[in-house]
Order: sequence, then C-alpha cells, then structure tokens
Amino acid sequence: MAEAVISDTAGKKLIEIDISSDTVCPWCFVGKKNLDKAIAASKDQYDFEIRWHPFQLEPNAPKEGVDKREFYREKFGPQSDRMQARMTEVYKKLGLEYNMSGLTGNTLDSHRLVNFAGKQGSEKQHKLMEELFLGYFTQAKYIGDWEFLVQCADKAGVEGAVEFLQDPNNGVNEVKEELEMYSTNISGVPFFLVSTEKSQLRRTLGGIKINKGKQKLNGAQPPEGFLRAFEIAST
Repeated sequence: MAEAVISDTAGKKLIEIDISSDTVCPWCFVGKKNLDKAIAASKDQYDFEIRWHPFQLEPNAPKEGVDKREFYREKFGPQSDRMQARMTEVYKKLGLEYNMSGLTGNTLDSHRLVNFAGKQGSEKQHKLMEELFLGYFTQAKYIGDWEFLVQCADKAGVEGAVEFLQDPNNGVNEVKEELEMYSTNISGVPFFLVSTEKSQLRRTLGGIKINKGKQKLNGAQPPEGFLRAFEIAST
C-alpha cells in the first residue's frame, strides 16, 4: 500500500499510521473521526499513509446476524443501556446519530474486504472504513451483509468487490496473518502506531521495543493527541 491518504506537495515528512480496529467497535469510528481532524489540521506539514489492520472483538460471533441490542444485553447486562447512552452522546458531538437497531455478527468478511481494498491503495482503504463505520453505526446496516459490503466498496472506489467476496477463501490467510502480526500484543482497539520509518516499524511489531519517534496510542484519542504524536514521531 504505497498510496498516501494525503500528499499535496513534495518535501514534507511522511507520517505512517497503522491502525488495529474492528468494524463493530464504536470507539474505532470515533478514533477515525478524530484522526481525520488531526490530519486536516496538519496536512500542510506532513503527508500521511494510513493502513488499517484487523482485530476481532468477538471472533466466535455467528456469521448470520443476531439482534444488536439483545447481543449486547447478553454480553454486558444492565451496563449495556449505560454504554448506549454514552455512545449516543459521543456520536452526537461528532454530528452523528448513534443507531443500535439492526444486526451484529462476525466481522471476518468485512476484514477480508478491508485487506483487499488496501491492495488498491491506502486512500481507498481509508474511505472504505468510513463507509463501513457510517453504515453500521448510524444506518443499522449489518456488517456481514455482502450487499452492504459491496455498496461500501463502490462508494470507496474499490474495484472487484463482488468477485472477491464470492469466494469465501479470498483474503482469509491475509487476515489471519495480519491478526497475528498486529493484534497479538494488544488487548483492545482502536490501537494506533504512528511512525516515520517503515523498516523499524516492522521490527517493532515483531516484538522489539519501540524506539524514539514511534508513538503508540490506545483508544479513541482526541485530535490533539494525534497532533502531539505526529510532532514527536517526526522529530
């Protein structure tokens, strides 16, 4: 994935951002929105290359959809209603309406598609994540519905999504490899790794301690948190 999400002029330092995320993680969408704000505020200073990697909060969730509200009530009990109220408030501040209607389920197919999109360029992959998040969290779309996935791919300019998804084996090995490489040592998402040196980035993910200039960010950071990470990583 060599295409930068933002690349207006030559001579600016390239900021690389690796994001571990699940497509049914509401805070991951919040983190993306805040990251986009930070990028917009600093695009005159840096170019950016963003890569999204899979994480599965519920790897054993069924492929067939299950009622979203019932699923979270079974998982979190009475706390589920408080969590929904909190997310509704957070999304409202972003100008979005948080929607708990519809179905939830296994996210493997969405991760297969995200990996596939990344091979066509990081900009398309980033746009695809926006469409997936927007549909699932605000429009009650089911993340396992191929029709929805293809619609998101079309909006993001990803070509060949129908043919790719039709073979259930396509992309599975790639997703498993990325899960092992990027998710083994983290316990939650979103998780951001901000760097300017790709070769050292790969070594840190193999278990070597992150050196100066590599910034790890856990959770949905505010825009200011990302801006600080950009500054530190670029020095």
